[in-house]
Formats: sequence, structure tokens, C-alpha cells
Amino acid sequence: MTNPWIIALSAIFLWWASTGLILWRVRKADLGGPDDHLWSVLLGLPLLILGVAGAHISSDQLTVGSVYTSFLSALAFWGWIELAFLSGIVTGPHRKPCPPEAKLPERIWRAVGSILWHEFALIAGLLALTHLTLNAPNPFSALTFATLFFARVSAKLNLFLGAPRINIEFLPKPLAHIASHFRKARATALLPLSIAALALATGWWAAQAANTTEDAPFIGYLLLAVLTALALIEHLFMVVPIPDQKLWRWMLPEAPTAQTKQDT
Repeated sequence: MTNPWIIALSAIFLWWASTGLILWRVRKADLGGPDDHLWSVLLGLPLLILGVAGAHISSDQLTVGSVYTSFLSALAFWGWIELAFLSGIVTGPHRKPCPPEAKLPERIWRAVGSILWHEFALIAGLLALTHLTLNAPNPFSALTFATLFFARVSAKLNLFLGAPRINIEFLPKPLAHIASHFRKARATALLPLSIAALALATGWWAAQAANTTEDAPFIGYLLLAVLTALALIEHLFMVVPIPDQKLWRWMLPEAPTAQTKQDT
């Protein structure tokens, strides 16, 4: 498992598959009963438990196996928090659309209020993993979570301030109001700065991988480089007219049409 192509493809597949599974479960809950979103979060608790346990166990040693474990653990931890957010369980105190005429200070207040508990959960997760791996041989669970965290903060800021392309197709019913906080417009200066920062971070992780002579850190840094490159591509999708939603649309259940409902 030290072949760089296998490592890169593994990271891409895990990113795609984990995103698809979360979107699939949220869509299924959207089409189900009123308590289905809550059950999704409760039944997904093993992700949180395994993520924390795996990060703890893998932090004590720096081996090929422990690096993969720490990477998967961070994805599981992150995935449960995202599932709780998309299910509308861990969001924020504001759950109503932002008025179109709202001025910038009100927009900021409402936008922050719509995701406040989610942000607290992500920050708590980042602090917990950082504390766990601060003086440990294997820091890759915290580094993986931090990469996801800062890339997500960048994406949220760009969607709020303005981006030419905004995909709201996968927003579930509990988060329908979130779309009112996005601003489809010409990109601000933040978007090219974000793209440049992600490109530099990708290069930095890749350089760290190239400069190490040991398998475990090579795998860890290369996984981070691929993950950051994927975040870079997601930012580019805010500008480049590519239908990235097709990556997951085919696997999601469709809402029944009016004709289907009549037939049943």
C-alpha cells in the first residue's frame, strides 16, 4: 500500500464514497418519516465512536497501518458531524430564510446563527484531535480533520460572499433555508486567494511526502496532498461550469412524482 497511485486513488475513492453515502442517507431520510433524520444521526453514532477510538489508538505509533487508520478515523469523525448537520440536528438557532433585503450585518448574523452549533462541533472535534495527537508519534488524524475544517470554512465564506456557481441540489429539507445565505454573483477576491492557498497547501503536503524516506509519513502526507487537491477542485467548481453533482446524483433515490403517488 505504498504505491503513490494506489494511495491517491484510495483517497479519492474514500472522499467520493463517504460523501455519497452521507448524501444517500440524508436523501432517504428526506423521503421518509418526520423522525428519519434523527434516526440517521443516532444510528450513525458508531461512526463517531469508531472515529474517536481509531484516532486514539493510531496516535501512539507511526506505521503504515496506523496512518491509514488515523486517516479513516478522521473521515468517520468528520462524517458523523456532517451527517448531524445535514440532518438538521446540529445546525444553529436560526432556521428561517434570510430576507432578500437584509443588509450585510444582518446577513452575517443570520448566516452565523444558521450553522453555529455545527461550527462549535467542528471546532470541538479539531481541538480534541489536536490535543490527542499533540505530542504523539502519529499526527495524521488531526491533520486530516484540520485540512477538512479549513477547506470547509473557506468554501462557506466564498458561498456567503459570492461565487458564480453554487450547487444547492443536495441541500436536504431541514437545511432548505441555508440556500438563502448563499450569494450567486461574481467571485470576490477571496475565491482566487482561497484557490491559491489550497494550491500552495497541496504543494506543501506533496513536498513533505517527497522529502521523507519512511513509508508511514510518505503515505500520510500524500493522503493529505490528495485531500487538499480535492478541496481545491471543489473551489474551482464554484467558477468552472462543470456539473460536479453528477458524481453522486445517480446513486441518490429520487422523490416520487405526482403520477407515482397516484398509482400507489
